[in-house]
Amino acid sequence: MKKVLLTALALIMSLAILAGCGGSSDDNEEAKSYVIATDTTFAPFEFTNEDNEFVGIDVDILAAVAEDQGFEYELQSLGFDAALAAVESGQADGMIAGMSITDERKETYDFSEAYFDSTVCAAVKADSTAASLDDIKGNKVAVKNGTQSASWAESIAEEYELELVYFDDSAMMYQNVLSGQAVACFEDYPVMAYGVTQDNGMKLLVEEKDDYATPYGFAVQKGKNADLLEMFNKGLANIKENGTYDEILAKYTEAE
Repeated sequence: MKKVLLTALALIMSLAILAGCGGSSDDNEEAKSYVIATDTTFAPFEFTNEDNEFVGIDVDILAAVAEDQGFEYELQSLGFDAALAAVESGQADGMIAGMSITDERKETYDFSEAYFDSTVCAAVKADSTAASLDDIKGNKVAVKNGTQSASWAESIAEEYELELVYFDDSAMMYQNVLSGQAVACFEDYPVMAYGVTQDNGMKLLVEEKDDYATPYGFAVQKGKNADLLEMFNKGLANIKENGTYDEILAKYTEAE
């Protein structure tokens, strides 16, 4: 009898272990959650609306792609430089923040297919008399760290004797111009064009500089999170095909 009881107990324990293993397998099949980093103020791609909700083209595209591909995520609004650092250090799995796909960045990050094509521009305070880059020669200008618009400003700084002042986000950069501390700022065209329509106190000085035209892409650390990148590409293709992508762009770029 004792032997029978021991055998039965061993069988029960074995079944319990197998059941536990089965549970782990089920857990692995659950949708994986990712940490996605983004900028703080880069309307119309990411910004806080009047209801204090974080919205924008990038925000909505990410949500649509995640729904299409069945993955979960936590969106962290960090600022552009901090978002770059978070992905590079592995603290974030991916980044969507109006990030231009460049050869230099490809050395550190893997990019998705492009989801938006952008150019760069320069802007001044709305009541400024400046009409061209020649009119801001020898002055202080504001740029945003790590951006294509900053690269353009850097490339012409010597020619126009510009003193560049760097900022972590667009809002601080604009305020520097509006307060008169800088005579102009350099920005991605769709962002500044949207801001002007929202009465941000600025006007375009150089409307579009095609030499620095670059596409935006979703990024992950180089050699990491290939599954996430693949899902983003598949989801992006699907939302373009079913019309969701066009609806998102229209929501933020077409005048009401």
